[in-house]
Parts: sequence; structure tokens; C-alpha cells
Amino acid sequence: IPESGHKYYLQFTTEDYKSRENVGSCLATVLYPKTKSPPAVNIKCTYTKDQKQIQEEDNGVYQKIRHQTKPIIGNNIPDSYGNIEPALEPVWALAVAGSSYIMWEKSTENLGYFMAQVKSVKQWIRKDDFIEFDYTVLLHEIPTQEIISCHMRLTWLPGRPLKVKYFCASENQGLEYGSGMESGSAAGILHERGANF
Repeated sequence: IPESGHKYYLQFTTEDYKSRENVGSCLATVLYPKTKSPPAVNIKCTYTKDQKQIQEEDNGVYQKIRHQTKPIIGNNIPDSYGNIEPALEPVWALAVAGSSYIMWEKSTENLGYFMAQVKSVKQWIRKDDFIEFDYTVLLHEIPTQEIISCHMRLTWLPGRPLKVKYFCASENQGLEYGSGMESGSAAGILHERGANF
């Protein structure tokens, strides 16, 4: 599209993060604008995995985190051997979901990201039913091979969109700010601008 940028049409399958089983297929259009702004994504998915089962799994993760006797604190997840302590797997899964929002917003036609590691995580104890974490995550930028450190505050309650606020720092770029909401599980993406923290 000459005035707007390049538009891509995609067909892909989604998989369960833990079991790797196929949970659905999606059709999407992605428009990378000429301006330096996030890609515009329109996506429609059909799920082969039962939505009730997904909700039950989400609730299981939520209950494990809610019933901790003290706040969860962790560093270097996975460790230098690629191992994740079983008790920290739910925290890692939330970090993957939250950082996917950052990666989506920062991606361009020529740059992509994946989460390399959770450098640190700390749970905040709340009086309401939400769970909240502060993360420092390391994103691997492709093709530059640069490692970008991002601070991310993530708030979640099953059945509600995952709320993500973040700022990233890299040697070349200084600080970048963003905030938004991402739905939990595989239910699609919501986007909302908001105040930074």
C-alpha cells in the first residue's frame, strides 16, 4: 500500500506453550506502517482446544501463584543450563505472555525479538484478587543480536486481559516506554495506551 506501508497476509497454527499441542489456527493481516509505530494486526482464530479447558488451566496457574505463603522472588530464569525450577514455571509463563506484547510493539519488518531470560522477578502482594509482578526481562533482537533489557509490570486475573506496562533500555536507543493490555491464554490481543509507571 504506497501511502501506508507493507501489508502481509498470514495463516498459522497456535500451540499450547507447555504441552506443545496444536490448539487452533489463525488468519491474520499485518500492516507495517511507514511511520515508526507498532504494526496494525487484525487476527481471527478458531480453536481446537476446548475453551473451558483453557480457562481451567489458567485458573490452575493462578491458584498456584495466589496460594504462595510469601511473595515469589526469582533471578536468572532459565539458569545458565536452560533449567527452570518447577515452582517458577508459572512465573516464566506469565513473563512469556507479557513480553510478547513488548515484542509485538517493538517489532518492525526488519527487526524481531524473542525473550531470552527473566533476569529478575518480584511479586507484589495485593489486597484484591489480581496478581502482580515486576520483571526485568532480556529480549534478543534479531538480526542485530543485541540484548535489550526491559522492566515490565504485569497484572493478571483469569478471564481478564493481561495488563502490561514497560520500559526498555538498550545501549543505542536509551529508554523506550509503552503500556498496554494483552489477553491471557490464546484469546487474541487487545491494545490500550495508558500512563507509564
